[in-house]
Amino acid sequence: MSRETRKDSADGSYTHFGYEQVPLGDKRRRVAGVFTSVAHKYDLMNDLMSLGVHRVWKRFAVDLAGVRAGERVLDVAGGTGDLTREFARAAGPKGQVILSDINAAMLGEGRKRLVDHGLLNVPLVQANAEQLPFEDGSFDCITIGFGLRNVTDKDAALRSMTRCLKPGGRLLVMEFSKPLNPLLGKAYDQYSFKLLPFMGRVVARDEDSYRYLAESIRMHPDQQTLKGMMENAGLARVQVYNLSGGIVAVHRGFRLE
Repeated sequence: MSRETRKDSADGSYTHFGYEQVPLGDKRRRVAGVFTSVAHKYDLMNDLMSLGVHRVWKRFAVDLAGVRAGERVLDVAGGTGDLTREFARAAGPKGQVILSDINAAMLGEGRKRLVDHGLLNVPLVQANAEQLPFEDGSFDCITIGFGLRNVTDKDAALRSMTRCLKPGGRLLVMEFSKPLNPLLGKAYDQYSFKLLPFMGRVVARDEDSYRYLAESIRMHPDQQTLKGMMENAGLARVQVYNLSGGIVAVHRGFRLE
């Protein structure tokens, strides 16, 4: 059981949905509802929320992943396929890149964008990150970008992704994290809890989903905690790369055996 769940003798296992404590199954259902709601505006909202900086963060992650021609890559919670597209170009015709996501609406948006970019041979798999349907040692590189915080059992997902790596393979986790400067943290809180829901209401007509996204960022493990979780999942040489003052962090670890 994940460290983020607790056991209640009467009601079973609970975890958080934003700032709420909810049953595990309820979180899965409600997260699915959030992403089904926001899928059609997801890319636009990413641009508005980050002022386009998310593209710089993703470019850093792509470079750090170092995907080479002929490699097999899995993009977990890949959504609309921003990272998938870059990995597919790097892996080339002799490699394979798979886009997976638990949410059918997000996969549908990803398929459209891959086709728009002329990438017609990328397999799409609807899958839960906690129980990936791939054989052990299947991939040279696995990534999960801005998806881990929405997973119900993060420890299980990290173990599942580690299992699917080849020996020597690497896992990259890119996620919102804890700003290193307290003043930046306060400004970021104001932005997240006031401007973000407002933009969700105006642009996507869904204030509640974007309030959840802001809360989910605050409930996500900080840089050092996530580093320890990755090590506990069996990864070695885990390094943390802070971007934009720690607003985003990229963690990279390797499966050694």
